[in-house]
Amino acid sequence: MSQITNMQKLVRVMRREGMDGVAERLVRRAAKRWGGDSDPMFLRPHDVVSSQSVQPFGLWPPTVEGNPLTIGWVLTAPGPASGGHTTIFRFVEALETAGHTCVLYVYDGQGGDASQYEDLIRTWWPRVRAEVRNVSDATEGFQHIDAFVATAWPTAHILAGFSELVGARFYLVQDFEPYFYPRGSAYELAEDTYRFGFIPLTVGHMVADELRARFDVTPIVAEFGCDREKYHVTNHRKRDAVVFYAKPGTARRGYELGLMALELFHEDHPEVEIHTFGIEARRIPFPATVHAHMNPSALNDLYNRCAAGLALSFTNVSLIAFELLAAGVVPVVNDYAGTRADLVNPHVAWSQSNPRSLADSLARALDDHRRTGPDGLAASVASMSWAPAQSAVVTAIEKECAR
Repeated sequence: MSQITNMQKLVRVMRREGMDGVAERLVRRAAKRWGGDSDPMFLRPHDVVSSQSVQPFGLWPPTVEGNPLTIGWVLTAPGPASGGHTTIFRFVEALETAGHTCVLYVYDGQGGDASQYEDLIRTWWPRVRAEVRNVSDATEGFQHIDAFVATAWPTAHILAGFSELVGARFYLVQDFEPYFYPRGSAYELAEDTYRFGFIPLTVGHMVADELRARFDVTPIVAEFGCDREKYHVTNHRKRDAVVFYAKPGTARRGYELGLMALELFHEDHPEVEIHTFGIEARRIPFPATVHAHMNPSALNDLYNRCAAGLALSFTNVSLIAFELLAAGVVPVVNDYAGTRADLVNPHVAWSQSNPRSLADSLARALDDHRRTGPDGLAASVASMSWAPAQSAVVTAIEKECAR
């Protein structure tokens, strides 16, 4: 392509998308040219473990059932409003409430110190009392930890590598993580962790079904819950807006598909206000109010301005769907066996995974909201809580340590 043609293209992009658009295209081109388009794994080479070489773990003498335990949680570095870490910390809180002590061992894969994450944890999850340590501290002094819990596939590699430690080994599996990647390095390393021999604790049945079918294991299932203290109806009147959980760069959240659906929806219903939240999406091809990360209080306020919401997920079901219902919003969800395994509700607007179907489902969701009303939608999840899941995890750890 000639320099003149390149310049003409650059001018067209600048007029249409501004300097941000030009910069983003240059970054993408450089990444492709220099081989920087692979998914960052944040796992150092010497931390990778093979399932064929995992050593059996020693156990402390059985504890007396009812005696307090110490449980170590191996975490990836948390970020603000991280849904995965929020679920982890629900179980940490439950164990602490039951009289046990938890220790958080943070691994960021880049040599970062755990202290840089402690303020963030105390800010976003203030009820967690657990001490925050570097993951390397777990092997210092061979301290007495009754059980360890890996919480994501990189942390499973870390925990498997600590063969000198004793204690029961659990694996909290919130999603089938190989599906996060194309078939390649990260996919293979994530998949191998399910062969490490840890006791799997799955959030929901979709993941449990995958593990049973592929690895012949028997997971302990913690049912999905809904935090109805944080997400509830405050606006009992008619609503018209729609909301979309936007996660560009996270393929399983269907960002591109959601944008195409909302563009068609806006053409059909230009009077309906559209909101996005999650990551500040840029150059959206329709008018929208764009929000970044929001704390639960602000997010509940946003939900209460909306009648329908896109809650797409192509692996395990998104917690957004339950939050929307609790706040009196009709969730529009892509129809697939994985999401149906754990989301059973008469007010879910199921849709085929294409822009036209999703746009039409949003329109039908607005009609359902007018018929049912926010209080009727919230009533459909009134019996949901995280208590059964928390009880399942606490009981599983207590029983294994006393076995």
